Amino acid sequence: MKIIEAGQVDQALAFPALIDALETGFRGDYGMPPRQVFQLAGADAASHDGFALLPAWNDSLIGVKAFTYFPDNEAAGFASLYSKILLFDRQHGVPLALVDGTSITYWRTAAVSALAARHLSRPESSTLLLLGTGRLAPFLVAAHLAVRDIKRVWLWGRDAGKAAALQARLQRAHPGVEFIGIADIASHAGDADIIVSATGAATPLLQGAWIAAGCHVDLLGNHSPDRRECDSALIVNSTVHVDSLDNVLREAGEILIPIAEGVFRADAIAGELKDLCRNGISGRRSAVEITVFKAVGTALSDLLAAQLVLAGVAS
Repeated sequence: MKIIEAGQVDQALAFPALIDALETGFRGDYGMPPRQVFQLAGADAASHDGFALLPAWNDSLIGVKAFTYFPDNEAAGFASLYSKILLFDRQHGVPLALVDGTSITYWRTAAVSALAARHLSRPESSTLLLLGTGRLAPFLVAAHLAVRDIKRVWLWGRDAGKAAALQARLQRAHPGVEFIGIADIASHAGDADIIVSATGAATPLLQGAWIAAGCHVDLLGNHSPDRRECDSALIVNSTVHVDSLDNVLREAGEILIPIAEGVFRADAIAGELKDLCRNGISGRRSAVEITVFKAVGTALSDLLAAQLVLAGVAS
């Protein structure tokens, strides 16, 4: 059985190849039971420490990702996310590989975000507003650059120093794109073609009243039913797509809170990522439509990314 570490994952993966592999995989046949997320009650029940298991399989592989999420870890000098993916042969069930799931998570989260934008954002989109300056941010930028001709990226983060360092790093990596740090979301949200929110915010950072016609909004930073990155107005005024109905309707406060308020219904969700990839539903219906994609993560995207890594390491 192969042991595949983070560095090998980074060498094996690239955009847009991963985005294309996800699109192909979501079109095909697969199994994906609802993921199991466990809140780890302890001395501080409000810490949102969690442990999760994500199983999936396709014609080639069976996989299960296990991960821990401890949002307060950085203060103690640890990463907030640790993860491993175990792969088995689909034909005989033979163990094949143990893959670093933390690096896979960054790659596939960004790839799913960009894949949704490829279906839901306007083709001429050129301005991206990115909320969040964590480890995922460079992956998100690279992935979106692979699907849209982005000319300008606005960067917002709570820590001005981290935001400035990220801006400099991204400008070196992508010299043909203008990267601009901003301090105020409200004054820029209305001019963005695509907004990606990847924060741990407990209360809304985005207000529906700020969002212009034709914008595509991707919400991926929250995985808790009592927290959200946007207000209810944005959900109500948008066409909403999700990565997984099962997972979102258990974990995503962006959707669950408006439902609890009585202003949105679960059956108003336009569809899942697999529907977009299979062309079973239309993506963007007009140039003025506001679209929202809410993602909490899927086992299939982990499996497909790990499958690509395994093939690259074996070749």
